[in-house]
Amino acid sequence: MNFFVRFKRIFVSVCVLGVLIPAAIAYAATYTVVPSDSLSAISQKLNVSVEQIKTANGLTGDFLEIGQILTIPDHPAAGSAAPANTTYTVKPGDSLHVIAQKYNIRPEALILTNSLTGNLIYPGQQLIVPVATSRSAGPVAVEVSRSAKRPVIPYTEEELDLLARLVTAEAGGEPVEAQVGVAAVVINRVQSSSFPNTISEVIYARNQFGPVQNGWIKRPATSTALEATEKALYGEDPTNGALYFFDTSTKNSYLRSLPVLANYGHMIYANTK
Repeated sequence: MNFFVRFKRIFVSVCVLGVLIPAAIAYAATYTVVPSDSLSAISQKLNVSVEQIKTANGLTGDFLEIGQILTIPDHPAAGSAAPANTTYTVKPGDSLHVIAQKYNIRPEALILTNSLTGNLIYPGQQLIVPVATSRSAGPVAVEVSRSAKRPVIPYTEEELDLLARLVTAEAGGEPVEAQVGVAAVVINRVQSSSFPNTISEVIYARNQFGPVQNGWIKRPATSTALEATEKALYGEDPTNGALYFFDTSTKNSYLRSLPVLANYGHMIYANTK
């Protein structure tokens, strides 16, 4: 075969590979499996399909181990639907939870996509929102921050709303620190062996919270309470580990006897002796 013809074919092959290979590269972050996690839950948290997670980690089944480190692909696998970016301008009263609900994604997806280090956002801020699109859309790179925070306990969107409603009912007119404190107490109970191990079970435990008994728990959560709840879920605890809270008007002698760890506004945070 003519040398120049062979050279030409080799050159064309190399050029084709040069076009194809970069499209298959997937830069990834990692995720550590926590109790109550499942592939489906992680998929919803990070806006990545279950099959993409399986492919990236060579999984053949659905079993996960607590503490297992998973590779989370930033790009979808070849031939699958690609996440498309849309831009959202933060409005007064917005929170990550509110924005996530608008786009049917989880707040964690917004945190990861925008490389946020916390839950605070401000009016006028531009956020990138990852939204699933059709196969015809071109691939879009989504930057994922490896340093993005993880929630201190697993939770569902329903539990986030429930906890925010409790915060609204218990400390709606109090300073932000007091509202974060109420949410932190519930989270501390979830983490304690002396209480149930989910947000819902802690809140609905018998004779624990007044708003559950008087029906105020059904009132909608305020945006401030939602933000305070998200702060607590991502590690803020101004109560120093308290398991109880009460306001200054309480006449409960047992609560009054507990060692006080912190107080904000009319709210007092305490622990067992």
